[in-house]
Amino acid sequence: MVCEKLQEYDVINNKHDKGYKYLLSVKKIFVQLLRSFVKQGWVEKIDENSVILVDKSFILQDFKDKEADLVYRVKLDGKEVVFFLLLELQSTVDFQMPYRLLLYMVEIWRVIFKDAGTGGGKKEFKLPAIIPCVLYNGKDNWTVCRSFRETIEANELFGEYILDFKYILFDVNRYDKNRLLELTNLIGAVFYIDQSQNYDELFGKLKNVSVQFSKLDDEAQILFFTWLKNIALRGISQEKAEELKRAFEGNKEGICMVYAVEEIIRNEIKNREEIAISKGFEKGIEQGIERTAKNLLNMGISVEQVVKGTGLSHERVQEIRQSSTDK
Repeated sequence: MVCEKLQEYDVINNKHDKGYKYLLSVKKIFVQLLRSFVKQGWVEKIDENSVILVDKSFILQDFKDKEADLVYRVKLDGKEVVFFLLLELQSTVDFQMPYRLLLYMVEIWRVIFKDAGTGGGKKEFKLPAIIPCVLYNGKDNWTVCRSFRETIEANELFGEYILDFKYILFDVNRYDKNRLLELTNLIGAVFYIDQSQNYDELFGKLKNVSVQFSKLDDEAQILFFTWLKNIALRGISQEKAEELKRAFEGNKEGICMVYAVEEIIRNEIKNREEIAISKGFEKGIEQGIERTAKNLLNMGISVEQVVKGTGLSHERVQEIRQSSTDK
């Protein structure tokens, strides 16, 4: 996942990041995700025209600060299936995941029952299948149980009487880099870039995918740039963001765009470093003056004289004297 020594650029682990949700809210990209990484026969039966994004979030109160979610309704063989995708965009592994998924699934079914009205009580009424999915881009290996049964004590004693389900895991950092490049599609490029550990690696990978990038249609290029800006480059100043947009729009042939982006970001990082150094220097001077004020007060020099000698405010000198007295 992309990171940088400057705190402003340590962005991928932010669990509130909307970049992936924006990207996967486009049904074409969601279908691309399934077809690229799920090797099941039913995947090929998905008709993109039958895929509908549900305009509702099922985030529960207990977990509202943990993730974002996406829900899609899909027709397969004439029957409705619900895909629930949980975006787990944080660095640590959450071992409550199977339990959380169960709660979300029950909540989705509860809403479906409610919407069905009296029809939900009829013999022929059936709930749609829910396929739970988790997209995880943390650096640690995903060691959470993949089936719900495994989280139940003594489950082996009761066999089929124990509730069970499995979920699909999209583990961004565990996919082989060459395989991602071989996909030659948007979701493969995004996962490939997201595996970057620093900006030098990011720029190198951007160059690797630049040829593929130039072959993407306009919609995919815009989606990629928006994802890149919101996730890999989030925290950049508005002025630099506008520069990036202009560089992107004027260099869609791929490699030229990469070099333009690289130059803008490296300049931004350099400016941030210079500002950080300047602020650190100023902070050091301020701390030195306050230490001097404290020493003068301990020597019995009056508050008024310390104010004149150090340039500190009367209130600040009083605070320093009070803190020394308290100790």
